[in-house]
Amino acid sequence: MPASPIHFGTSGWRAIIADEFTFANVRLAVTAIAGHVRKHAKKPVLIVAHDTRFLSEEFAQAAAEVLLENKIKVLVCDAAAPTPAVAFEVRRWNTDGAINFTASHNPAAYHGLKFSGPNGGPALPEVTRDIEARAAKLAARDFSIAPGARDHRALQAERISLLEGYLARISDLVRFEVIAKVKLKIVFDALHGCGAGYLDRALAEHGIPCHAIRTNRDVLFDGTGPDVSEENLAPLRKAVLSEKARVGLATDGDADRFGIVDADGAWVSPNHILALLYDYLVESRNWKLGAGRSVATSHLIDAAAKSHGQKVYQTPVGFKYLGELIEQGKIALGGEESAGLSVHGHVPEKDGILACLLVAEMIAARGGATIAEQVRSLFKKAGAEYWPLRTNLHLSEEVQARTVARLKKNYKEFLGRRVKHTDRTDGLKLEYEDGSWVLLRLSGTEPLLRVYTEANSQKAAARLAGETRDWIREKSMVNKRNP
Repeated sequence: MPASPIHFGTSGWRAIIADEFTFANVRLAVTAIAGHVRKHAKKPVLIVAHDTRFLSEEFAQAAAEVLLENKIKVLVCDAAAPTPAVAFEVRRWNTDGAINFTASHNPAAYHGLKFSGPNGGPALPEVTRDIEARAAKLAARDFSIAPGARDHRALQAERISLLEGYLARISDLVRFEVIAKVKLKIVFDALHGCGAGYLDRALAEHGIPCHAIRTNRDVLFDGTGPDVSEENLAPLRKAVLSEKARVGLATDGDADRFGIVDADGAWVSPNHILALLYDYLVESRNWKLGAGRSVATSHLIDAAAKSHGQKVYQTPVGFKYLGELIEQGKIALGGEESAGLSVHGHVPEKDGILACLLVAEMIAARGGATIAEQVRSLFKKAGAEYWPLRTNLHLSEEVQARTVARLKKNYKEFLGRRVKHTDRTDGLKLEYEDGSWVLLRLSGTEPLLRVYTEANSQKAAARLAGETRDWIREKSMVNKRNP
């Protein structure tokens, strides 16, 4: 009896193309989704979207066929579409959700499927568990739909465009006149993803010049992947310096994550951007609301919220949890250290395009002050410095299993330091007396163990990360004293 290959992580189901991400498994997953949707809606309607990856259009077509066979009305996007635009369209059309073929920031070898609910946000765990269970039952029956077994002429889905509606919404959220007034010089890097033709078009429609790079489709993503990491944004850094731009903006493969390069070419931590934008939005919009962050995100946002007399809501990793807080109207901004955010009154889904445009607005509104200058000002306001760091560890199955077992223990001391507070919201987070902390958790999208650290200097955060890495690999002398 075959086992089901459909397993949802923090942001959908992702797998290697032609290994587990195959047309057969896509049809299995979509059939399971169809079963779930039909259980909750009498006349269901779903949007089917895709990104710029290899075979994206073909996977979307296969999904549309399966949905139509299951008597579900389908609205197929007419071009590669950003995840936040899909989320907005779900709400605008009042559909029962969307199936979006994207692996977001993952390397080119991956593809993925995101399922969104009627609110446009990522499906919650109870929904994905039901879909996984349905897929498992289908797999147990040796489920298969043979290609070519359908009458394709009878499976014509309605096609829709997302661009105009989404850009109109962005115009409501961003004060483009502020950016235009100071003639802010901007470079945009689409990383060959879905942000191309959206972010640059939004600026152009408001008369704001923008030099855009890597806007063409490249299914290999320059051989690096469409992640907004410091390493991947080297071309943006070069363009910012050569153009003498005030800021470099970037979006990942499906444009749900943001990347920022300062005027001097320095890559800016998403953690710092989240805190800055929260502080700016509360001031500029007069939103007397709290902030939401994942357990892995910098406590600088806590300090910013405290300065405004507002509460911070902590969630597990996964934007679906922050999306709920946005839906409930509790927060001005919800953000994750992995470069995802959304804001009050917007979709409960990450929006990298909006994030980038708000950064441009913030720089313009604050007299053109660089991001580095604004970070220093926020540190001064907070009365402390916050330097976060994330380290990804590729471990053998043996070391990973041993580490997971060790994380279940209780630690009064860790790495030779007294533990002030233990947090098991998602993984193991240990906080120290001086405000520094370390978090260890398995990735929900890749075969990695992630180590998050934060301290009052970059050097101290890196030292914590190094000591934790040694502890995991059992090389640290501290670990021998504290098994």
